[in-house]
Amino acid sequence: MDLAPSLNTIAALAFAILALALALYHSHRRTTKLPPPPPMAGGRRPIIGHLGLFTAHNSLPHVTLGALADEHGPIFTIQLGIHRAVVVSSWELAKELYSDHDLIISTRPNLTATRLLGYDMVMFGFAPHGGYWREMRKLVILELLSHRKIELLRDVRASEVARLVNEINGLWKEKNSGRVKLSTEGTIAPLNFQKFLVSPPKKGEDGAVEIELKRLFGDMTLNVIMRMVVGKRLFGRGGGGVEEEEEEEARRCSEAIRGLFHYLGMFVMRDALPFLGWMDVGGHEKAMKRIAEELDGFLDGWLEEHRRKRGAAGDDGEGEQDFMGVMLAVLDGAKFEGHDPDVINKSACLNLIAGGTDTTTVTLTWAISLLLNNSDVLLKAYQELDKQVGKQRPVNESDIPNLTYLQAIVKETLRLYPAAPLSGPREFTSDCVVGGGYHIPKGTQLITNIWKIQTDPRAWTEPLEFRPERFLGRTGGGLGFEYMPFGSGRRSCPGMAFGIHMVNSVLASFLHAFEIRRVGDDAVVDMTESPGLTNMKATPLEVLVSPRLPLEVYGG
Repeated sequence: MDLAPSLNTIAALAFAILALALALYHSHRRTTKLPPPPPMAGGRRPIIGHLGLFTAHNSLPHVTLGALADEHGPIFTIQLGIHRAVVVSSWELAKELYSDHDLIISTRPNLTATRLLGYDMVMFGFAPHGGYWREMRKLVILELLSHRKIELLRDVRASEVARLVNEINGLWKEKNSGRVKLSTEGTIAPLNFQKFLVSPPKKGEDGAVEIELKRLFGDMTLNVIMRMVVGKRLFGRGGGGVEEEEEEEARRCSEAIRGLFHYLGMFVMRDALPFLGWMDVGGHEKAMKRIAEELDGFLDGWLEEHRRKRGAAGDDGEGEQDFMGVMLAVLDGAKFEGHDPDVINKSACLNLIAGGTDTTTVTLTWAISLLLNNSDVLLKAYQELDKQVGKQRPVNESDIPNLTYLQAIVKETLRLYPAAPLSGPREFTSDCVVGGGYHIPKGTQLITNIWKIQTDPRAWTEPLEFRPERFLGRTGGGLGFEYMPFGSGRRSCPGMAFGIHMVNSVLASFLHAFEIRRVGDDAVVDMTESPGLTNMKATPLEVLVSPRLPLEVYGG
C-alpha cells in the first residue's frame, strides 16, 4: 500500500496548522501590545517610574506630558510606581475612548488624596462608578445644577456680582475724594474692599485704583456658591462690617478649599509604592489630613445650624432652599449603600463648594489676564458691551445671549487655560483595545491631557494664540472632542452649565462697569501657572480699574 500521498497530505496539513498558529500568535501580539513608554529621558526613574512628573515642585504635568506626546506620539504608557497609566493626547483617541469605551473608563482609581480629602471616596466626584455615584450625581443635578435651579438662583448671583461692582466703584470714589488713607500694609476685613488695594494712584494718572483681582474674584465666587449650597455668605456677613474672628474664619476656609484642590491633584509615595507610604515623603499626607480636618469642622458647624433651623421649622424642613437643607431632608431615613447620611451630606456640599469656587475663579483670572495682554480683544469686548447694553444701566443676565464676542472670549480662555488641564484620573475596569491595536489591561489608569488636545495644531490654527474670533459662529455642540474643558462622558463635570453661566455673567458685569489696564506701560501680565488639580495663576493679578459708566448707574 502506497502511504506517500497520505504522509504528504499530513505534512501539508501540519504546515498549514503551524502557519495559522504563528499567524494567530503574531496577530494576538499585535493586538495585545501596550502603548509604548517614553524612554528613561522621558522622566522615568528607577522604582518610582514617572511619579516625579506629578510631584516635582512647580512642575506642570500637562506641559511635560504634552512635550512627551510631541516626541513619542498621542498615546503612551507611564509607570507610577507599581501602577501603570496611559496618557492620551489626541482628540481622535479621546473620541474613541469617551464614545466607544466610556463605561469601561467611568470609575476612579483609589488614591490617597481622594481617600483623605474626599471622605474615603464618599465625595461623589471621586466615588467609584456604581449605584451610589449614579444616585448622587442625579440628586446634585436635580437639586442644584439643573437649568431650572440655575434660573431660580439668578438673584443670588446677581446680588453678589452687583455687590462686587458697587464696592469697587465705592472704593474708587473714596480714593479719589481723599477720604481714605492709602496703605499697602496689613489686611482689612473682607467687607471693606481696601484689602484688595495694591498701591495708590500715581501722580498724573486718572485716579485709577490698583487692586488685586484673583483673591477678589475668589471671595465673590465663594460667597455665591456658599449661599447656594449652605445658605450663607462667608465673606462680609452682618452687612456693616465683620469681626476679626469672622475674617479669620473666612480666610481659613477659603485657603483650606484652595489647599484641597492643590493636594487632590497630587500623587504621593503611598500611591506609587504602598510599602513606603509610612515615610510620607514631603509631609503631603499630613497636610491632607490637616486640611480635611479643618474643612470637616466647618461643615459640621454648618450642618448643625441646618438641623437647628429644621427643628424650629418642623420635621418636614419646609422653607429650606439651599442644597445642604435639601440633602438633610432627602437623606432622612434613606440608605445610600451603607454610607453615613451626615458624611454623604458634608462630602457632597464640599464637592460643590470647592468645585464651583476654584474652577470659576481660575477661569475669570485667566480671562482678565489674557485681555490685559491683548488690548485689541479687550477693545472689541467693550465695543460689544456698549452696543448691546449701553452705558445707562448695568448688565443683566438676559443680556448674555447677545454678547457673542464675550462668550467667545470665555471659550477661548477655557481652551488655552482649562481649569483642569489633565482630566481627573480614571481607571479601566476591563481590558480594552484602542488606537488601532493597543491593548490596555484592566486596572490601568487613564490620564487625558485636555490642554494638549485643545492646543493641537492639527485642530486649531495658531493654537497658542488668544483668538476668540475662532469661536464666532461655532456652537458648543459642534466643537467635538477637540474642545473638552469640562471633560467628557459619564464623568464629565455636572456643573458645566452653571460654570459657564457664572463666568459669562461676572466677566460681562465687571468689564461693562470698569476700564481695566495693566500696571505699568510696558508691563505684561505674568501668565505663570501653578501645579494642582486646577491651574490657578501662580502670581497675583494686579490691575488698574476706573469706572466707565455714569456714577448714578452704580448702586450703593
